[in-house]
Amino acid sequence: MSRSDQLSRRAWLGGMAGIPLLGAGTLGVAARSGREPKTVAAVVTVYRPNSHADVLVGRILEGWRHEGGPGPDLRLGSLFIDQPEASDFGVELAARHGVPVVGTIEEAITLGTGSVAIDGVLCVGEHGDYPLNTKGQRLYPRRRFFEEVADAFRAHGRVVPVFNDKHLGPAWDDALFMYETARDRGIPLMAGSSLPVTYRKPDVSVPMGSDLKGALAIGYGPLEDYGYHAIEALQAFVERRRGGEVGVRWVECLEGEALWEAIDGHEVPADLIEAALRVTPSRPGADWRESGRRESALIRFEYEDGFRAGVLMLPGFATGFSVAFKAAGDSSPTACEIELRDEPHYPHFAFLLRAIERMIHSGAPTYPVERTLLTSGILDRMLTSRSRGGRRVETPELAIAYSPVEYPHAPDPPILVG
Repeated sequence: MSRSDQLSRRAWLGGMAGIPLLGAGTLGVAARSGREPKTVAAVVTVYRPNSHADVLVGRILEGWRHEGGPGPDLRLGSLFIDQPEASDFGVELAARHGVPVVGTIEEAITLGTGSVAIDGVLCVGEHGDYPLNTKGQRLYPRRRFFEEVADAFRAHGRVVPVFNDKHLGPAWDDALFMYETARDRGIPLMAGSSLPVTYRKPDVSVPMGSDLKGALAIGYGPLEDYGYHAIEALQAFVERRRGGEVGVRWVECLEGEALWEAIDGHEVPADLIEAALRVTPSRPGADWRESGRRESALIRFEYEDGFRAGVLMLPGFATGFSVAFKAAGDSSPTACEIELRDEPHYPHFAFLLRAIERMIHSGAPTYPVERTLLTSGILDRMLTSRSRGGRRVETPELAIAYSPVEYPHAPDPPILVG
């Protein structure tokens, strides 16, 4: 960020100085469990109603249900907004709760004390006016956010846990930089979206250590933004297969006739497709093969242990996400909708914030950041394949091994959202 950017941000924020403050309202919301709330800094792109900043950070300010009731054992100590001119809502909300909106990320971390004055950082690099690259990736400043956070830690001699909303990067080189910087500097890093911890209908899981034979996710929406969600949801299931996660050998993205030739040639098992379709929310009267046919895409990948999985993006048909999987000895696949509810105020984000809260209090990631690194890499290489006309991309850099952990999904662990 340039000095002129800092000055313009300070000038703009100065214009908001007349908003009355209501004191330490945040502490009153958070302190419900009997343990001392931890103080966090929020570093966000924009803060408008229903943005990711709102549905995550807003729960720290206004409770799990956004109604002023009980909330996480977290206190918002500072807020940095990269595009404050598009964030009147967030600036006014922070002012009502007595939270300083600061001009630099370092200020958010030190609060002017000359030391690391917070217990954790939430980086929400989602939404806002940012350019696209040639592969169609929205270049949110996730690397810049994390790099400035890490530099502040180094300058002031202390690290605290950091959460990055959604995928790392978004470009692969930036994702790898974030992961390696965290590893090399001992920064506890967790990342990802709410899909691994949201509701499932029916409520099913892959038993740890299962001998999986195949898996498929169905998704909707834009290929990068929502393709990530579908890949991540799938990964939360398949990482539990026998032997743990070993990484991905190749990735490809098929569109047009190549997609349908792969489907008709049974390169994706028909029973997985049928099982996933049965639980996928869809548009009334839509046909999965014909509705939005030109926008559909098939993402296929093979893991280092030979296991194959895929994601079928059907934006003209689907209105939600689903996952189907089949284990050895099963006569038919198991499938569930990855359920995203609207009320109260997108409650799946409450379960994501619960996992973040656990990390801030324990000092260790609730689940492995390697899951997010791998899904970020699959997404990036999928977009590379698409830009090359669907050519398969070999991915030795995605030989990312990790051990999955037992962590629940909604409605567990219980929180007051329903």
